[in-house]
Amino acid sequence: MAAGESNSRSSCLNLSNSGPLGNAPPSNSAHSSPASNGGSMGASGGINRSAGNSNPQSGPENGGGAESAVRSTPSAQNPSRQPVGQSGATSGAASNMTAATSSSSSSSSASTADASAAVPSLPSSPASVLVYREPVYNWQATKSTVKERFALAVGSAVFDAMFNGGMATTSTEIELPDVEPAAFLALLKFLYSDEVQIGPETVMTTLYTAKKYAVPALEAHCVEFLKKNLRADNAFMLLTQARLFDEPQLASLCLENIDKNTADALAAEGFTDIDLDTLMAVLERDTLGVREVRLFVAAVRWADAEAQRQQLQPTPENKRRVLGKALSLIRFPLMTIEEFAAGPAQSGILTDREVVSLFLHFTVNPKPHVEFIDRPRCCLRGKECSITRFSQVESRWGYSGTSDRIRFSVNRRIFVVGFGLYGSIHGPTDYQVNIQIIHTDSNTVLGQNDTGFSCDGTASTFRVMFKEPVEILPSVNYIACATLKGPDSHYGTKGMRKVTHEAPATGTKTCFTFCYAAGNNNGTSVEDGQIPEVIFYT
Repeated sequence: MAAGESNSRSSCLNLSNSGPLGNAPPSNSAHSSPASNGGSMGASGGINRSAGNSNPQSGPENGGGAESAVRSTPSAQNPSRQPVGQSGATSGAASNMTAATSSSSSSSSASTADASAAVPSLPSSPASVLVYREPVYNWQATKSTVKERFALAVGSAVFDAMFNGGMATTSTEIELPDVEPAAFLALLKFLYSDEVQIGPETVMTTLYTAKKYAVPALEAHCVEFLKKNLRADNAFMLLTQARLFDEPQLASLCLENIDKNTADALAAEGFTDIDLDTLMAVLERDTLGVREVRLFVAAVRWADAEAQRQQLQPTPENKRRVLGKALSLIRFPLMTIEEFAAGPAQSGILTDREVVSLFLHFTVNPKPHVEFIDRPRCCLRGKECSITRFSQVESRWGYSGTSDRIRFSVNRRIFVVGFGLYGSIHGPTDYQVNIQIIHTDSNTVLGQNDTGFSCDGTASTFRVMFKEPVEILPSVNYIACATLKGPDSHYGTKGMRKVTHEAPATGTKTCFTFCYAAGNNNGTSVEDGQIPEVIFYT
């Protein structure tokens, strides 16, 4: 518990000027009592004022103190009270009471005597009597545990009023901490009754309050509430809060939700309210499940809102300014040339030089260097896998504009993200290539990419990736195609009809079965040819 909290709580729970749960306490004023109830007793009584009217339950919690030692209850409120005579027995009992009080309250007798001396003596009565005051009702006495007592206090109207706006007492003005009153009330209810009061409107302020006053158990309840209510339409808002409150587990869950539901998360109203750092944290991810052009559209929408927050005109120049480094995280090379031409190229956000270099990247070979990332995003978890279907590499495989094709099927659902291809036998060379995966029965192209790759003249394979993962279902036939433009290359021999990949961690086996793909084929078969590798995720 932080030091600041202790002070706040002690003052907030000061109910000494009210009766139980805020009701007025029974009157115990000495000045409201008849004269016959006060005064010093004669010599035969031997009891002085400070001890004779002492209430064993008086104290700071019950409205007691030094002054309460001389109070007596009005007879109108104590109809059963009977006067006691001045017999020796009575005097002896009174003396015993005095002794008992003195022995049990030795540490406070001096202060009690001083307080008694400060109070004017009440007139003596010829028939002075010893009066036993009826105890003030102690609401806590009926509750045996701290939890029960504070549960009763926290549920009272007075307590709720104090922490929902503050209230004045006869001695102290309640000062609220620098947090939302409803959140602080939820904190106190949790501390003193284990009751968790969290709702969609209060969870963030309650989490802030729990962190401010170092109450990790309540923090955990808040985070668990947020996890259970995490959806695509609030993932960006919760991600911002998770980063602000340093909740890495919640932030990770938000990012996973955004990966799986990227389009819906970007369309949510709260997306444009995030800060620049959160936007960059998302754009950096390789696992977003959306086409790059939609990321660009969303980033422009965010820039428009951010420009207005900064009181800037939403011009292309100002949008580029507020996006800052986030613009470089958009992977323009992953767009098709049509997507780029219809959107980013005409937005005014990119410079003329950037537009020209990207158009050249889309259309010429060898491809010029661009300042934007061209690594494909893959909305998949786990480790990348690959299989090689040839046992040996040979030289001189020529190209004449037709596709190298191989038919395949798998025993379980996977996602193909690219192929490994052979390169030139003549040294370092650039190739232009179109890769495709075709559903055999319907002849539907499920994924493709027009791109290029550079080789170093060795017999190694070189990665060529799809822009998006291609889902491959078990026991369904597909055709892998690669159409290369470039000089003669290496090729594979001693091919295998079946190739099995076993995951090292889990032992899961993925079995590929290869068959010859008839039709316009450049010569690739099960035994020889191109497309030696398939790169995939399980």
